[in-house]
Amino acid sequence: MDFALYNERVSEMDDGFPTGAWELPEELVMLRDTVRRFMSEEVRPVEERQPHDCYSLPPDQLQALQAKAQALGLWCLSSPTEYGGGGLGLLAQVIVAEEAAKCRMGAYVPACGALGIDPPSVIWLGNDEQKQKYGIEGITKGKKCFVAISEASGGSDPARKIQTRAVRDGEEYVINGTKLWITAAGTADWGIVFARTGEPGKGDGITAFIVDRDTPGITTREIGVIRSYSPYEVSFDNVRVPVANRLGDENKGFAICQKWLVHARVPYAAGVIGVAQDALRIATEWARERDVHKSKLADKQAVQWMIADSEVELRAARLLTYQAAWNGDLGRDIKTDASIAKLYATETAGRVIDRCVQILGAMGVSKELPLERWYRELRIKRIGEGPSEVHRMVLAREILRG
Repeated sequence: MDFALYNERVSEMDDGFPTGAWELPEELVMLRDTVRRFMSEEVRPVEERQPHDCYSLPPDQLQALQAKAQALGLWCLSSPTEYGGGGLGLLAQVIVAEEAAKCRMGAYVPACGALGIDPPSVIWLGNDEQKQKYGIEGITKGKKCFVAISEASGGSDPARKIQTRAVRDGEEYVINGTKLWITAAGTADWGIVFARTGEPGKGDGITAFIVDRDTPGITTREIGVIRSYSPYEVSFDNVRVPVANRLGDENKGFAICQKWLVHARVPYAAGVIGVAQDALRIATEWARERDVHKSKLADKQAVQWMIADSEVELRAARLLTYQAAWNGDLGRDIKTDASIAKLYATETAGRVIDRCVQILGAMGVSKELPLERWYRELRIKRIGEGPSEVHRMVLAREILRG
């Protein structure tokens, strides 16, 4: 250890902290503050006029918000700039995801859709025609997409459990099978479907296909769950897809699937942190104002500890998520980092929401406030993008492998 350098650093300390302590770059602080103001001044006032469990705004109000977002440069922020997106790196995406989640429908529809809906990042791995028709038009025309991976055979092990099959027939593939728990499939314009083209039970036999939603043979069925934003069952009955709509090489689709899933887990973690942080704000304000037994609720040690524990855990979750994003921006393999961030953030957010409901008591489970909705939705977040147990298994395997 270089003690001279250490002593020099200590001498730079100001009020107990090194002047060079880690902090967000100035441009990301400005981005965070811009999104925060946009949410406070534009998005939430519009959302407050909507029904408690809604997951979309009236088209005219949404379009007005989107126009304001575009004027601020807040549009499809994770998509490449050359295709009309914001071109943000992963850490910047995390900053936006946390702030955009701070509204009633923010757990699943960040900023109520005002910032646009980025096409799945893997579309930019396609050829020029695919990028233009599906990626760029997703940005410029608002075309929506679903991603179909999970099946009844097992959503947590898609490499081996996918049974939906695609068989080549001349210049087309014929797809048969059923996908489950597919978000946005009922309203999407197109989708990315992962189907088996190789031997059963092997991860190297999966291929990705771009499928137009109105292709004959596709049917959808809404599946009611505890959140208002229902997923779908999507069935494929002799659905014919042109070879030109294959995304990447045959039998190499699982690598595409993994790339999308790993990077998506990091903003996913940031989003639940944002929801939980806003819930903690509500609970803290309530505790300050609520009179109980000749004092404020905030004076009760049990409540103080719930608030303190929640803040500590959220800060830890945020730093883990920042670390995963930072490593991603450096081009490092973030499979382990993303699993850690997703696991800890979703479980932390669940605990925080539970405490906040407890602090507010009956009001916490009423539809006067968003807490009960967030409580339901964050319960699903521990399952989506890989359940906690699978991430623990992945982490243990990596650690034990050394």
